[in-house]
Amino acid sequence: MSQYQIAVIVGSLRRDSFNRKLANALVKLAPPDLSFKEVGIAALPLYNQDDDANPAESVQQMKREIKTAQGLLFVTAEYNRSVPGVLKNAIDHASRPYGESVWAGKPAGVLGVSPGAIGTAVAQQHLRGILAYLDVPTLGQPEVFLQMKQEMFDEQGNLSNVDTEKFLQNWMNHYVPWIKKHAI
Repeated sequence: MSQYQIAVIVGSLRRDSFNRKLANALVKLAPPDLSFKEVGIAALPLYNQDDDANPAESVQQMKREIKTAQGLLFVTAEYNRSVPGVLKNAIDHASRPYGESVWAGKPAGVLGVSPGAIGTAVAQQHLRGILAYLDVPTLGQPEVFLQMKQEMFDEQGNLSNVDTEKFLQNWMNHYVPWIKKHAI
């Protein structure tokens, strides 16, 4: 496969989201044979099994984008020591109805940034458990739990710390072969 399409799922809706900045910075560290597209989750209704037979257009669009991707990139915030509700809602929509999950078999990377000292460690562990159930092979090492620091991004949203950039480049250097090895 010459081009790998990666669906990026950002677990934060905030306009100035640290995690969206991180996702955009990661894209710049990737080789040209990976193409990234953020999957919109803001317009999704709350998941209700009654709607499985007739999902909203926003749900259908999200599922199409995930289905056509060869890999996944989850960049999530941590709310109250877990994944944000909006991310769990998107995961539930794309996994239903039962037996029609668009997540299954797609390789993924999971990381995030937060102002807290442990970054998004707990949210990532919860997300990894969910993804394991959904048959999403997830890169285990290296892990990335970043604490947001004022100097992490410049005014344009680019990484401004050389050590952080090297750290994330190392992660990307592991993520790329993971995707290529497991892409379906």
